[in-house]
Amino acid sequence: MGHNRKIVIGSVALVKARLKHDGAAMTAVGEELDRLLGEAKVLQKAPFKWIGLVIRYGLVNRFTPPHYQRINKRDGDLPIAVEIDTHLLLAADLEQTKVLFRIAAGDALLHVARKYSLDAKELEQFRNKVPSLEVMTEKILPPQS
Repeated sequence: MGHNRKIVIGSVALVKARLKHDGAAMTAVGEELDRLLGEAKVLQKAPFKWIGLVIRYGLVNRFTPPHYQRINKRDGDLPIAVEIDTHLLLAADLEQTKVLFRIAAGDALLHVARKYSLDAKELEQFRNKVPSLEVMTEKILPPQS
């Protein structure tokens, strides 16, 4: 692959829905994480050059462990996937969508770092700055009385 990114984020819909903020949020979070992974040299000792993260828009939140595929020897990437509940994304505004993507990507990247014995200090700091999924779920979809 002809790029020097450390992470590329894409998405796939498992259910039919029209999301408003996913593209802008994905771009913003992808750039943020690419900068973090590059500056912190998290992948320096990894057996892969970059991570391909697919966010699946589904019916559950499943971030850890991410779904792993084999390291692509030709392109040098580690393909992983997580799933986010589409109901949350439909109700979320742009900033909330960014936070949901940070949670999903942060949890998945931490799992990758631990699995491959990589330095996860900066990833832990990144993830600790983001609220929990439970807090965000209550903000976006408050309990009905």
